[in-house]
Amino acid sequence: MPDRLEVVTGDITRLAVDAIVNAANESLLGGGGVDGAIHRAAGPELLAYCRTLGGCPTGEAKITPGFRLPAEHVIHTVGPVWRGGSQGEPGQLASCYRACFRLAKAHGLRSLAFPAISCGVYGYPREAAARIAAGECRSALAGNPGLERVLLVAFDEAMAETLRTATRSA
Repeated sequence: MPDRLEVVTGDITRLAVDAIVNAANESLLGGGGVDGAIHRAAGPELLAYCRTLGGCPTGEAKITPGFRLPAEHVIHTVGPVWRGGSQGEPGQLASCYRACFRLAKAHGLRSLAFPAISCGVYGYPREAAARIAAGECRSALAGNPGLERVLLVAFDEAMAETLRTATRSA
């Protein structure tokens, strides 16, 4: 049986999956990096919809339609800003993945694509973030046989290799 967890390099906004995950800020109103790219690709309808949600606390997630994206849905989650690791960042990052998987299960989603949450401007160390991502994905897949495919989408080949290493040991 093929592995249901894959690492790919590329543009998450072009993936035809049931949902892509947006590494959002607490306002959910767009920002830089993957958040800005998703908002641009989804069109102004996404921003209008997000305005109705009242934001999202760190470690939680909310789901919206994908609008102009190939993905049917966007799951927005707010990762922690890295402050050295002693401010609860590992638990908050793990909570992001768990919240996304809970929404995926509640909505009957079969395929999901994650960016490297908190690894951009939020400064989370790549190796530590990759270990959390891989571990939470493996755990969620074990508990949700309906989830057929989870992609960890890297923005560059260095991040992809970091994610591959983490998934092999998770």
